[in-house]
Amino acid sequence: MFDFFSWSHILVLLTAALVIVGPKDLPRLMHMAGKWAGKARGMANEFRRSFDEMARTTELEELRKEIEALKRNNPVADLEAEVARSVELPPDTPPDGESPAPRSGEFAITDSEAEAPRPEAPEAAQSEATQSEATQPEATKSEAAEPSPL
Repeated sequence: MFDFFSWSHILVLLTAALVIVGPKDLPRLMHMAGKWAGKARGMANEFRRSFDEMARTTELEELRKEIEALKRNNPVADLEAEVARSVELPPDTPPDGESPAPRSGEFAITDSEAEAPRPEAPEAAQSEATQSEATQPEATKSEAAEPSPL
């Protein structure tokens, strides 16, 4: 705090103040000096706070400008739009919205039940099984009827 005064300088000043002002008025002088120092310190703090607030406001304005610039030139949004377009319309899909015919080994996917193939009734499955048994040769029928000696 007193880097420009040494202890000897401070002692000389206090002695001079005691001689000039006198012991009776010295406490009042020190009280006034303390009030002035407090006011000066308060003004310095207020100046520092206002300066910091201006700097903070300037930084916030710069950040807002950067955010607005990023919103306008958002490379991620362009990439998202491109990905969405590629997912929505694969290259082999016709542009009119109709799905292409299924390739070999694929099933056609339909939106309504009328177009979907219906599962076979259990009676039809049993009649097909009996027809396949009738077409089997006699040797395979006998082999299936005899238990294996294991």
